[in-house]
This record gives sequence, structure tokens and C-alpha cells, in this order.
Amino acid sequence: MQTVFAVKYRRAIIKEHFRKELHAVVGNLINETGCKTIIVNGVDDHIHCFFSLKSSISLSEVMKSVKAKSSKWVNESGFLEERFEWQRGFGGFSYSQSAISNVYKYIQNQEEHHKKENFKAEYQKLLKEFEIEYNENYWFEDLI
Repeated sequence: MQTVFAVKYRRAIIKEHFRKELHAVVGNLINETGCKTIIVNGVDDHIHCFFSLKSSISLSEVMKSVKAKSSKWVNESGFLEERFEWQRGFGGFSYSQSAISNVYKYIQNQEEHHKKENFKAEYQKLLKEFEIEYNENYWFEDLI
């Protein structure tokens, strides 16, 4: 299972000085649910998680726990002067066993990938690839 979720308002605040540690924390939080993390990576405004989903827990339960606990960790760690929050919701995408290597490489190379394509374009491509109907008005929370 691949999940993708963004910082609230898509703010670019996942800074390099704590990004890798955040990815490790998110991976550990996924493992705490009984799922098995394969890779977690992202850039300054969003994150990708790739893991095997335990059959006795829903994807929504995993993400609710991971997002709540990881945002609490960022805030308590004092990495930012502002309050850190994830955007509401997430994208969830499942893959066949034969795709694992390609998905892993894709997530591993997020920094290179985002030199060519922004998050919104990437997310739209995923939605189209998986034939998910969407309304752009409800994708992301925007600053008021």
C-alpha cells in the first residue's frame, strides 16, 4: 500500500534538518500498528509511505494514528517555530507484488522527481492512473 499526504496548506516546512528523522518516525509508527514499512520518503511539502497493510486494521486507522502521532512528534521536538499539521485526508494506492520494486524506486527518488513535477501534478497523475474520480475543489485545503 502506498499512501501520500501533504502538510496542511501544502506549506514547504518539512526541512532537511529533520526530514530523515521524520521519515524514520513515520516508518516506526506504521510498524507499531502491526503493518510492515517498506520505505518512507518525501520532500518539503508531502510524504509517501509504502508498506504492507495488516489484514486486521483499516488503512484509515493506520493513517489516523501515523498522522496524529507524527505531527505531535514534530511539534514537541521544536524543529519549527510554527505549529505543524498534516492536511486532512490522504491518498491510498495498492499495487501488485510485481510492482513493488518500481514503487520503491519511485518513492526513493522523490527529491529528483520533484525537480521536474510539483506535488499537485504528481497527485493528479496518481488519481488518473488508478482511475479515481475526483473534484479538484476538494483536493487540498488552501490558505484563507
